[in-house]
Amino acid sequence: MPLARIDLAEGKSADYRRTIGEVVYDALVEVLKAPKDDRFQVITEHPPGDFIFDPSYLGIQRSKDCVFIQVALNAGRTVDQKRAFYKAIADGLHERLSLRRQDVFISRESGGRR
Repeated sequence: MPLARIDLAEGKSADYRRTIGEVVYDALVEVLKAPKDDRFQVITEHPPGDFIFDPSYLGIQRSKDCVFIQVALNAGRTVDQKRAFYKAIADGLHERLSLRRQDVFISRESGGRR
């Protein structure tokens, strides 16, 4: 059961936030083969002063539209699957919301097998 936490600066519409959740869910199902309806997400907006990131860390230029996505997954995914998953999210957000790929920050937490 993957759990996704999605954090962004306040000010985006409910449709915008919902679309981010849909893109993450679609990537989980299509790329990582999570079961359909296995959707557990927390989407949180933060005041700009509480949403802190370096705008140029590792030479990647981020804007105020930066989104943090944390996904907790059980272990067992290959490096190629993880890369495809991250790419599907960044590409999906770019296509559906015109969000710059550089503004998508994805962090994964792995758990043991159950």
